[in-house]
Formats: sequence, C-alpha cells, structure tokens
Amino acid sequence: MATTGFWQPDPVRSLAGQATQVELKVVVPRRGGRSLGIDTESGPSRRVYYLDTEDLALYRHDLIVRFRDRRRRRRDDAVIKLRPVDPGGVPRWLRAADRFRMEIDALPGHAVCSGALKRRLRRNDVARTLRAGRPLTGLLSAPQRRLFAKYAPAGVRLRDLVVYGPIDVRCLNVELRGLDRGLTVERWRYPNGSDLLELSTKCPVDEAAAVASRMSKTLRAYGVAPADLQRTKTEMAFDA
Repeated sequence: MATTGFWQPDPVRSLAGQATQVELKVVVPRRGGRSLGIDTESGPSRRVYYLDTEDLALYRHDLIVRFRDRRRRRRDDAVIKLRPVDPGGVPRWLRAADRFRMEIDALPGHAVCSGALKRRLRRNDVARTLRAGRPLTGLLSAPQRRLFAKYAPAGVRLRDLVVYGPIDVRCLNVELRGLDRGLTVERWRYPNGSDLLELSTKCPVDEAAAVASRMSKTLRAYGVAPADLQRTKTEMAFDA
C-alpha cells in the first residue's frame, strides 16, 4: 500500500479492521465534469433534506438525519448516519438491524468509519409529507427512532428538529476508459447557490489501494485533479 494516488494510505489502512467496504470520494472543480465529457446538469434529479436542531446539535454530535426525494423515478429513502462510528461500540440490536451498514468514507487526506441505517420509503413520500405540513420524522422506522434516541444529544427530541434544504442533486453513473468499475458523479447545488462536484466508487477495503491508484491515474489522464478544499456534502449543507 505504498501509494494510492489522490488518497493517502494511512487513514484507510488504520481503519481497515473496522469495515469491509470503502467508498473512495474526491471533490473536483466544476470544470471536472467537462473534462470527463459529461453534463452535470443532466441525470436524474433528486432533492435532499437534512434535519437538525437550529444550533446543529446533531451534526456537532456526529449524528446525521437525511431524507432523499428521488422525484418519482425511484423510491425515496430516509437515513440516519453516525459519522464517525466506533464499530466496537455498536450495540448488537443495531448491528443486526436490516439495512444497517458500516463502511469507510475516504476523501483525500481524511478517512472515517461511518454507520448508516436506511429505510426505503414509497415514491413521493417525502414530497407528500412536506406538502401536507407533516414532520418528516414521521417517516422514520422504529429502529431508526431507537437509534436516534440512543445517540442524540441529551434533551434533543425528534420534535425539536427543523428542515435544512432542499438541496438539488444530479447523479450520474459513468464508465471511463482505463477504469474497470463504474464511477458515480454527483453535483450538489445548495440553497445559497454554492455547489459541489463529487466523484466516487466503492470497493472492498483490501482492494482500496489498487482501486485508488487506478482511479487517480485515470482521472489525471482526463485532466481531472482534486479541488483544493475537500469537504463532505453534509459539511457543505450546514454551511449553505
């Protein structure tokens, strides 16, 4: 694991025993889409909403609540994520919960183990709930509510949460010459007009070094390099 291109090996290597899968992510300048020959304004449109208190108590305590409105094409979803998460501290009931997954999120220079519990919703559930003036928290499953109760800061209840968003998201899956796996391209446009372009792919942890090296080499061949500032989509959401 001598070099992984855009991704330094140490953060991923130190977390290798905590999860079996890694998602390699890199934020690139907006012109990166043009370099790859793709239109980042095309692709399926989604709207993303985050829930938190007005002073961002959940975010400051590493708890993320997110809803995704897939705009009629596919089923919506609700996710509660712990980032970072200590795998050794995850209770047995949560490990056994359907749709709970742990993986390593790796940006250049930074990697963290996260755990997420997802619930698949029906098509248009998010939009219908918002139009009716009902709280999105009503769409959470019983296990998600239990997770929230365990990890939320003391005194914070679901009824205390407010909506941040919507964030307009375009998502494309592309294949590049020289890369033996698909690449996900996401363009996030925030309410304040700022945007973020992220490229990502997933692989087993023991393949991360080889995949990262190939992905870096391929992107360089297309003239794509990491942006100077590597920030997560969630960080941007709460600054927007």
